[in-house]
Amino acid sequence: MTELVTFGETSLRLSPVGEERLETAEDVRMRVSGTESNVAAAASAMGTDATWLSKLPDSPLGRRVERTLHAHGVDTEIAWAEEGRQGLQFAEQGPTPRADRLLQDRDRAAAASVTPGELPMDRVQRADATFVAGSTLSLSGDIVETAEAVLRAAGNGLVAMDLDFQPGLWSVEAARETMDGVFDAVDVLIANEDQARAIFDRTDEPRKFAHAIASKRSFDTVVITRSERGALVCSDGVIHEQDGIEVDAVDPAGQHEAFTGAFLERVLSGAGASEALTYGVASATLARTIPGAMTTASRGEVESLAADLDGGR
Repeated sequence: MTELVTFGETSLRLSPVGEERLETAEDVRMRVSGTESNVAAAASAMGTDATWLSKLPDSPLGRRVERTLHAHGVDTEIAWAEEGRQGLQFAEQGPTPRADRLLQDRDRAAAASVTPGELPMDRVQRADATFVAGSTLSLSGDIVETAEAVLRAAGNGLVAMDLDFQPGLWSVEAARETMDGVFDAVDVLIANEDQARAIFDRTDEPRKFAHAIASKRSFDTVVITRSERGALVCSDGVIHEQDGIEVDAVDPAGQHEAFTGAFLERVLSGAGASEALTYGVASATLARTIPGAMTTASRGEVESLAADLDGGR
């Protein structure tokens, strides 16, 4: 079985029940959400041996994060902190024309102080693939240095990164400067269309800028996700596209990470870029029908929908 190691910060996500507003809600649901842990859960659902590395507060809230990941089949290697707090997100889902809202509360999060010496780098060295995301890099200088150490330890394994640029966390200028320092280690770059446009300052159509980004940065593969419109991948200079399908969406929160987990699982299994793309879109589509940011779609469900998508090319 292949092994995927992900490293990053994970928050507890608090959301009003239904479509209530944060300022008036009396009841909220608490779920776990972090780009790297969500990807690990999606890959695990597809059968990948996935491990999440991070630092958490030694508190009931930190243990809630660990317990949730274990329930999703993800192994964990956690540095437990006596100081620092559990990061939080407050998410409000707004039907059109009301916009969704996401408020981040990650100040003094335990993960911000993680150092390379607190993580089992031997697990990274043995992994077939390592994954990090830009939202984690926004947390602190310490976590950037640790992420760089993790990517160095990845050695000859596949290194994948999600751009994951969230304007509420840092400026586009700061994100560009920090990400420039890690791009050289990355083989596979994954981003949604809007984030790629912001970081790489592109106004042309996705096929063109995916190819341009791959060529300029020497990425082996660049993936651009487009929500319900599907996704495309530029791999070894060749563009593959997969249309999405309309579904009765319940919660779009975890669709991008669901795509990434399934895409990486297929790549690690030796599949070509086109097949990996189709599986990614299938997983993302199913994730939109599931509450919360961690998909629970099974491998069989993803395979069935992928077959339908492939037949509809």
